[in-house]
Amino acid sequence: MDLRQDLLKNRWFWLVALLGLVLDQLTKTIVLQTLPAVGDTFPLWPSVFHFTYVRNTGAAFSIFTDGVYWLRWLSLAVSIGLMALAWFGDRQTVSEQWGYGFILAGAMGNGIDRFLFGYVVDFLDFRLINFPVFNIADVCINLGIACLFLNIFLSYRSASTDSSTK
Repeated sequence: MDLRQDLLKNRWFWLVALLGLVLDQLTKTIVLQTLPAVGDTFPLWPSVFHFTYVRNTGAAFSIFTDGVYWLRWLSLAVSIGLMALAWFGDRQTVSEQWGYGFILAGAMGNGIDRFLFGYVVDFLDFRLINFPVFNIADVCINLGIACLFLNIFLSYRSASTDSSTK
């Protein structure tokens, strides 16, 4: 296979990963430029949803606080592994491409923060339900997991339909 065919066989993977990463880094840049101090907040819907600048030195929900050193390497390893899967692996279903693409966007987005700053920039603050502050990369990872679950469900459903018609 040539280089072009290697890239195009999982084109949705690359497109979703690129768009998710750009959106994540763009929103974080905007937050850093408009909310210069940690804890600064901008209410979009007071007491419900704010943009609040938070530095997260851990993983999701601030677990592994101060684990940024090894988390940066984990982000890098996951990113390289997903890119290798898309490049060298077989053609994936569209839902797999979207799922792995979103996960790559999230891993790279938070990984870039960990390497550059030593922390992850979080800013999406749902105060109504007192949810931990998060970012677009976190949203991408969760969307990716949802796409992969959807793929499993659709594969299972297709397999059970195929076996019942025999």
